[in-house]
Amino acid sequence: MHQTNRSYLKSGISSLVLISFASMLPAIAQTADAPATDEDAVMEAVVVEGRRISQTDLAIGLGEATNTVAVTREELLSAPGGISGLKMLETLPGFNVQTDGALGLYEFGNSVTVRAFNLQQIGFVLDGVPMGRSDAFGGSPIFRYVDNENLGSVVASPGAGDVSLPSYASLGPIVSYNTILPSEEMGGMAAITIGDDNLQRTFLKLETGRIGGFSAYFSRSKTDSDLWRGAGTIDREHLEGKLRYDFQNDAYLQAGYVSNNFFDYDSPSMSRTLYNTAGRDYGYEGSVSDSCIAPVGNVYDFNGDGVIDDSDFEPVFTSSTCLSYYEDRINIRDDVLYSLKGGLPITENLSVEATAYYEDKDGYGVSPDGYDFSRGVFLRQEALGLPVVHPRGVQYGLSGVGGIRKGITGGLTWDVANHTLQIGGWIEDEEYNRTQLRLNKTGGSADGDIIADEVVYFRRAYQSIRETTQIYVKDTVRLLDDRLAVELGLKMLSIDYSLDGFRDFADYEAFGPQFIEADYESDPLPMIGAVYDLTGTDQIFASYSQNYALPRGADDIFSTATPFDAPAPDAEESQNYEVGIRTNRPTFNGAVSVFYTQFDNRLVTGNVTDPATLQPEPFYINAGGTTAYGFELSGVWQPEFFNNQLYADANLTYNHAELDDGFGLNTDGSQTNPGGSLLADSPEWLFTGGVTWEPTEWLVANVSTKYTGERYADFAEGAYQTDNVMESYFLWSGYVDLGGPNNFGLPENVSLRFNVDNIFDEDTLAFTFTTTGTGAAAYRPLNPRTAQVTLTARF
Repeated sequence: MHQTNRSYLKSGISSLVLISFASMLPAIAQTADAPATDEDAVMEAVVVEGRRISQTDLAIGLGEATNTVAVTREELLSAPGGISGLKMLETLPGFNVQTDGALGLYEFGNSVTVRAFNLQQIGFVLDGVPMGRSDAFGGSPIFRYVDNENLGSVVASPGAGDVSLPSYASLGPIVSYNTILPSEEMGGMAAITIGDDNLQRTFLKLETGRIGGFSAYFSRSKTDSDLWRGAGTIDREHLEGKLRYDFQNDAYLQAGYVSNNFFDYDSPSMSRTLYNTAGRDYGYEGSVSDSCIAPVGNVYDFNGDGVIDDSDFEPVFTSSTCLSYYEDRINIRDDVLYSLKGGLPITENLSVEATAYYEDKDGYGVSPDGYDFSRGVFLRQEALGLPVVHPRGVQYGLSGVGGIRKGITGGLTWDVANHTLQIGGWIEDEEYNRTQLRLNKTGGSADGDIIADEVVYFRRAYQSIRETTQIYVKDTVRLLDDRLAVELGLKMLSIDYSLDGFRDFADYEAFGPQFIEADYESDPLPMIGAVYDLTGTDQIFASYSQNYALPRGADDIFSTATPFDAPAPDAEESQNYEVGIRTNRPTFNGAVSVFYTQFDNRLVTGNVTDPATLQPEPFYINAGGTTAYGFELSGVWQPEFFNNQLYADANLTYNHAELDDGFGLNTDGSQTNPGGSLLADSPEWLFTGGVTWEPTEWLVANVSTKYTGERYADFAEGAYQTDNVMESYFLWSGYVDLGGPNNFGLPENVSLRFNVDNIFDEDTLAFTFTTTGTGAAAYRPLNPRTAQVTLTARF
């Protein structure tokens, strides 16, 4: 592995140098042979002006060596009230974002792909705090920790994040969510949103203003809504607070607090056949059907008197098809994040920053089990003497999740001569607890009361621990009168993983509690980049990076109970190349990048032969590489002939991501998922675009569209199931925002915004749980047309 990484490093450096040098030759020659003019100046931060246009330097990544794009506060304030933090990424080039519902709040209905990677391989950072894994079960997904109204920017690098950003999940893509600072003035903001599906949301924020060096804010939002399909509701209470003290020597100390209490009911995925017959509104039932209950007698001594008689005849659920009662499909999460961040200028050219954080996660999920399956497990565990009780019918499936995550990041920055040297690191410890068992309910009915002391069977009870260390060093060298910046960075990542306890049924029934550990340690991972100002308006950039990540879904991997020591999978690795150009002009800004990504040690579910039985056992294995290449283009245009009242924005992505190596075998020896197949849930073409009109200071109107190209729900391009081909579609949205300076005598601090999602009521399958076999995949449909109105007052 070490030799392989060194070979990649040599080839990467050589390729980057050649690309960068070739791109820069004309500009370098011009600099050497001609006197400086205005067009040869360092690139300036001119802007296209508009109330809903992103801050240009962030939007196109001005001065960045990688393709760096952003959604900034101007755009965020136009989003629907209560929108998920993950859904904010869908307007950025390269990101294929699919969520369940107009707001994207359903936690098990999110998917993101970018280049060769998915959601679990993207790093997320909130105000310098790494967010860990994005798993809805036990993870720290970013959408639990942000409210739209408090965000200043969402900055994304789809290919090669900075080496200083902390993450054990990122294989290149990394996204930073940055909240705004407390206001200089005392005041606040209140907003009320109502909409379809009985949506009601309130947001209240209070600001202390600047009191000496102190400032602070606190906000609360409360979101209540029905599910858009089936029975059930969503209930989210979100709190955020920030206290900051700025010292006279530019030092600062900042404390942050986020609390997210979330309760919702599940909604089902569906096959294409079910979608075609039942339609997109198919959901879980709000009541229990009498046809699902049938008497079962002489099966067990229900009352525990040692005699089977009439008192032991009870009604029970006997059919596994009668498991669609919504009260048996629940998700509850209660997460709190504390952070303390500080910065200190030691000298004029030397400064240090550090962030400490502590996260407490708690919650559980519920799903039912049918009588027949539960009885089979019960009989096995009863025979072993486990304290289990015969199933009464449908069981209450309780899965507990929780844990503690704590860590610290820090870095030192030293400006010396034409160098900016950065050195730092990150240390994190995470404990994750998982339990899973089945409980009886009175009468064996899904709507019965939970019987907490009647455990039908045990499945999981373990704790996993991740101990992570990352160190980095980065030097930015400025040359040619500051027109050229060269970045040279290295980082090293180490993760010690362990799991202790009962992994699954087999540990309870055969092996006993287990202790498993695996250590992952990278070689030095380079990031090399360059930015060159061609003129005062145009800039070229190029970069190369290597990345290394803990195998995604590590807990699922290591909690697979096998009767032997199956090999731990290798860490996933990647190499990312990109080169591009960006321009920044008074009526137009934009960027285009070309990328090539090689992703190695891709994880899939495979089979390992049990040496004792010579039978296959399911296990996660590394299945070769993936290659992605393409381009990402984004820009904003404000033509002068519309008197700066109309502007358009657009993003276009072409991404060809395919398997280098196939995996899985059919009975005839051919590969189930052959090499050369496109990645699942990875469209080759993506487009977002919109037009915004600002005829007066008190009105802003926008209409936008999102195009998702054809993709597949498997890794075989639908070869075995034509149902696994997902059609392309356009999704249209729009808003009208009324408020601000006016001659009507209305308060200028009050605004009214109307948002509509899926204007033309497109009906299609948008989200997929991919399959690696020959069976049909599972899907979630796109939500129907959805409207909301938000009244906001600032004081």
